Amino acid sequence: MILETHRLLMRDFVETDLQAVFAYQSDPLYLRYNYWTQRTQNDVCEFIQMFINQQKEQPRTKFQLAIILKEENQLIGNCGIRVNDPEMREANIGYELNTQYWGQGYTTEAAEAILKFGFEELRMHRIWSWCVSENIASVKVLEKIRMRREGHLREKELIKGRWYDNFLYAILDREWTAK
Repeated sequence: MILETHRLLMRDFVETDLQAVFAYQSDPLYLRYNYWTQRTQNDVCEFIQMFINQQKEQPRTKFQLAIILKEENQLIGNCGIRVNDPEMREANIGYELNTQYWGQGYTTEAAEAILKFGFEELRMHRIWSWCVSENIASVKVLEKIRMRREGHLREKELIKGRWYDNFLYAILDREWTAK
């Protein structure tokens, strides 16, 4: 599967993506709001294999795609959508990016592409996401892609011995088409 934006190519993961993913998942700044304290090559290999296995499921309900910079042909992160309830046409999205590429609009571009896929190809009615409330960059991405904050979940995540609040966001198909 391939999605394309102005600057990005988003494609299914392959085994040779290991080194690029390991490089960014080993960065302490990347790990800041994550349960993991460190990543090994074996951890990342299992992570990528999980996405490769999901590609084979029928019907496919999980689409976690590698984010590739077109010009450099460089993997810089991933973005995906997971169908939670096919009958209710509900899914959630998530993303992560190599810290070297933060603040350049790539996450927003990828998240918009995955929303478009979710609404136009998967025919979802509601797509939601969440983030740690202190992760201001992620909050900005979700708001830029026109998701609405629906909830503030107090002390929802215990990450590295500290409780964090979460924000819950969502967008409906009619809000997407009204853009």
